[in-house]
Amino acid sequence: MPQNLELYDVTIVGGGPVGLFTAFYSGMREMKTKIIEYLPFLGGKVPYFYPEKMIYDIGGIPKISGEAFTEQLIEQAKTFDPEIVLNEQVMHMEKQPDGFFLLTSHNGSQHLTKTIILATGFGSLKSVKMDLPEAINFEGESLHYAINKMTDYAGKDVLISGGGNSAVDWANELEGIANKVSIVHRKPEFKGIERNISRMKNSSVDVYQPFRVSGFSGENGQVHTATITHMEDDSKQEIPIDRVIVNHGFEIDLGPITDWGVEMQDGTILVDGNMSTNIPGIFAVGDISNYPSKLSLIAGGFHDGPIAVNHAKLHIAPKEELKPLYSTNHAPLINRK
Repeated sequence: MPQNLELYDVTIVGGGPVGLFTAFYSGMREMKTKIIEYLPFLGGKVPYFYPEKMIYDIGGIPKISGEAFTEQLIEQAKTFDPEIVLNEQVMHMEKQPDGFFLLTSHNGSQHLTKTIILATGFGSLKSVKMDLPEAINFEGESLHYAINKMTDYAGKDVLISGGGNSAVDWANELEGIANKVSIVHRKPEFKGIERNISRMKNSSVDVYQPFRVSGFSGENGQVHTATITHMEDDSKQEIPIDRVIVNHGFEIDLGPITDWGVEMQDGTILVDGNMSTNIPGIFAVGDISNYPSKLSLIAGGFHDGPIAVNHAKLHIAPKEELKPLYSTNHAPLINRK
């Protein structure tokens, strides 16, 4: 075993919403906890892709922006002072003779832990780029793959390319901010929450389907016109625009975790009701976990995390009684933080 490495009870790989809440609960269980996050910030895809988008499906919170939600999650996660490591991608896992795990990051850093909780989401997310050769001329200037500040689109003519939940949500959010919003989707039907799709179609948003964006014109990084082509009859239209938002989904990469020996299915990790993988001491929670009747919401991940923590504690001390735990019992300690 490597010398001079601090030993942790739990190492959480992933600092998104589920990883952060899992870290908080691990602290409640008085587990020595470390979080390792690939990005240079905590919060995962929430602050990266939709900091100003409103979230409505968290129990007890009628609505909250992605940015505010992330801030509160980070504050909560830090309650019991976990070790936080940013800008590191965990590459290799090696089980030690004593049953502990040695993790090695892309930069050579090593981490020693009794248990591992994988909260990686779907892995490293990269937006699928617009498949047009001229798109690169506008990327980062007037063509974007995520919205950081909606006020940047005030008074602009905005075109959204995509047909999923995020594309529909952005069309609804920008309708009252931008001068004009147009959405282009190559399929006859949108994917997303029915209520949001109906809201969009009953608004001032111009909906083009089934169409694809087939070209841009502009200069010096500023797009002026989009050409769209009908998917069936190949007819074309031109739309004057100032900004483009591309939402064509994500490329997902779990990296070397897929080589650790955990049992996988359809790009996710199979777990049992304890959030345990087929490797004792390694657990998976949130989007990356796969089990019957899974709830693919942040709220579902908040259910997974405490279960994994409880069984991580049992893995470390199988003969000790795991007593029920309530935050009200820890209120004096939490309030002092």
